Amino acid sequence: MLTSIGRLTLLALLASLTLTGCGSVAKLLRPHAGNVTAEPAAVTTMSPPAVVDTPAPPASTDRAAGPDTGPVPAAEEGTSAPGNSPAALAEQLTDEARLEPEDYDPWERFNQRTFAFNRGFDRYVLKPAAKAYDVVMPEPWQAMISRAFENLRWPVRFVNNLLQQKWGGAGRELARFLINTTAGVAGFWDPARDYWHIEASPADFGQTLGKWGTKPGPYLVLPLLPPMTVRDGVGLGVDGATSPMTYFVAPFFWDGFGLKGGDTVNDRAMNIDLYEGFEESVVDMYSAVRNAYLRKREQRIKE
Repeated sequence: MLTSIGRLTLLALLASLTLTGCGSVAKLLRPHAGNVTAEPAAVTTMSPPAVVDTPAPPASTDRAAGPDTGPVPAAEEGTSAPGNSPAALAEQLTDEARLEPEDYDPWERFNQRTFAFNRGFDRYVLKPAAKAYDVVMPEPWQAMISRAFENLRWPVRFVNNLLQQKWGGAGRELARFLINTTAGVAGFWDPARDYWHIEASPADFGQTLGKWGTKPGPYLVLPLLPPMTVRDGVGLGVDGATSPMTYFVAPFFWDGFGLKGGDTVNDRAMNIDLYEGFEESVVDMYSAVRNAYLRKREQRIKE
């Protein structure tokens, strides 16, 4: 009886050992013997990670993005409305640049001839005079003379600041004139800027006309005068009538011409290097001066 019970117990223990220990035994035996039954088991256990490593998530995200029609209308909107896409915006800017008018210069042939005359006058008359003036007149004195001329032209800036409703600029011009005329000794010094930090507020009647909506008109070059437009030419005449030098400092023609000539020579002497550098850096002097002048006037009117 005991013997049969013992045999049954031994068989149960062997069965349990076989069921619980086959995995450990297989692991221990795999490096040492090519167990054919164990190799397929390893492959079957590794197959689920292989499926996970496949590009299933991108495929699933594409499927998820497929039903969502949100991005498709956005692309269609970009093509229909210019400015919703970079390409359309660049095309729009190109069209605007293509529609931008060129510098209005219908009198270009006359202007070029006059410009050539003015340039020859500068080369053979004004520039030699400025170089001789630069030798006899020290640079600090040139700066003092330039400040005195600027101080005399203050009514032009004051009146045009008022006409443009720049009340702060008009106030600064009045304060600068009173301070520089007294403490600056007739404007030879600029204590308003150096000590009180009151800056000038440039303004002229051509700029005022531009503020009022007057078109610049054709570009114009006249003998012995700076470049201008028709609008700025009218402004130049009005500013000349506003300047006190016309009535008090130089009441006679020759005195006024000499005073203006002195101011021009003094300014030319102060900018000899600047003029020479500009002449050497450009190929088409006429177009360069015209474009620089017109862009500067546009910027001045926008201020």
